[in-house]
Amino acid sequence: MHSRESTNNVTELIIVGLFQDPEVQRVCFVVFLPVYLATVVGNGLIILTVNLSKSLNSPMYFFLSYLSLVEIGYSSTVVPKFTTDLLARIKTISLEGCLTQIFFFHFFGVTEIFLLTVMAYDRYVAICKPLHYTTTISRSVCRLLVAGSWLGGLIHSMVQMSVTVQLPFCGPNVLDHYFCDLNPLFKLACTDTSVEGIIVLANSGLISVFSFLVLVSSYIVILVNLRNHSAEGRRKALSTCASHITVVLLFFGPAIFLYLRPSSTFTEDKLVAVFYTVITPMLNPIIYTLRNAEVKIAMRKLWGKKIPSGVQ
Repeated sequence: MHSRESTNNVTELIIVGLFQDPEVQRVCFVVFLPVYLATVVGNGLIILTVNLSKSLNSPMYFFLSYLSLVEIGYSSTVVPKFTTDLLARIKTISLEGCLTQIFFFHFFGVTEIFLLTVMAYDRYVAICKPLHYTTTISRSVCRLLVAGSWLGGLIHSMVQMSVTVQLPFCGPNVLDHYFCDLNPLFKLACTDTSVEGIIVLANSGLISVFSFLVLVSSYIVILVNLRNHSAEGRRKALSTCASHITVVLLFFGPAIFLYLRPSSTFTEDKLVAVFYTVITPMLNPIIYTLRNAEVKIAMRKLWGKKIPSGVQ
């Protein structure tokens, strides 16, 4: 059995990228750079608005501001490198850089999964147990739930890393993806990675599926419970839930599609990955603000648009 050092003579990886045609890559650069900037600005505006606005002090907005923070981190792990690579003839990344990218990609990704689950729990208590809401979802509970989400993401990422750093890489060094992820990297290891593949699949897949089932169940309970509410109460509850359900489907759909089946090198896989690494983080602030009158009013108040003096 070789030691890891003796077989690990790959220090740099060449990234295949999304498309090979330089013209197409330049077009992608022109499209994806504004999308990334919109992601950072949009989510940054939500964080600032929630933290500066006195009207947005409910737990729902507390969680939303952390979701936006995670979106910025999640997107920043992949998109800046990916967009600059679109202009490079040969795209490279060091093995350490690759492992770092995988660590943070999974850290922010799973933190987001837990935060979305926490937000569903918040909506469940608000709609199904309104009399207990202020005691059940107190400020200290909110902080604990957010801290738990970050911790869950950290533990998940550490498990993925502990499996990956032990693998020997002795060539080839061409990564068939546009960013570092576990399955493309496993294909480059000069040893059988079927056991590692199962561990990773169990770790990512089970978290995704379990959280998705919890989310779906909570919304079924919420929808059943809403039959007892007034028409106005129903409308308001459905409005906030619809935003959340949309974000959940956009995030979980592609993730479950990619991680819960045998890995392949289909271009479709890369395109699906583009959707949840580049597009979804930009859509979330749009979905939450467009469907939410309170956020829109708070933003107008804070960012200078005058509101009639009678409106508080």
